[in-house]
Amino acid sequence: MKQIKNISNGKNYNAISLGNLSELNEYVLSLSPDMNILGKVFIGSNLSCEGTEISFQVFKPGSETGFLHKHHKHEEIYVFIKGKGEYQVDGEIFSIGEGTVIRVSPDGERTVRNNGNDDLVMMCIQYKPVAFDESDAQDAVILQKEVKW
Repeated sequence: MKQIKNISNGKNYNAISLGNLSELNEYVLSLSPDMNILGKVFIGSNLSCEGTEISFQVFKPGSETGFLHKHHKHEEIYVFIKGKGEYQVDGEIFSIGEGTVIRVSPDGERTVRNNGNDDLVMMCIQYKPVAFDESDAQDAVILQKEVKW
């Protein structure tokens, strides 16, 4: 089973490596003794995330999530990095592929499948909705410091 590699950590950051995305299928997410998901890895705790969770998953051709799911509190954004397939939310089915980005509210009943001939690679960002307000638009501070490499 593949392991996440820590690259660098500091007071205000954590950097990790999953390895090549073509190797995602070497990760195994164990949900219970009889439920293992091949090709899925969560990275939020490795990054010490405080308000979000991030996962990567690869679906081999012909594979799918295998179940519908929704959340109590968390909204999700799905970013499809490679491949093609279909996404279903609230009974609506549509084509997805590299570059597709989908936001689903907590109550959205969702699932995904790879009906293509190549791996379907996705990143999912999970967070609490309405976590940001108008003041967040001014949250970034551009520093008047020279960038040194």
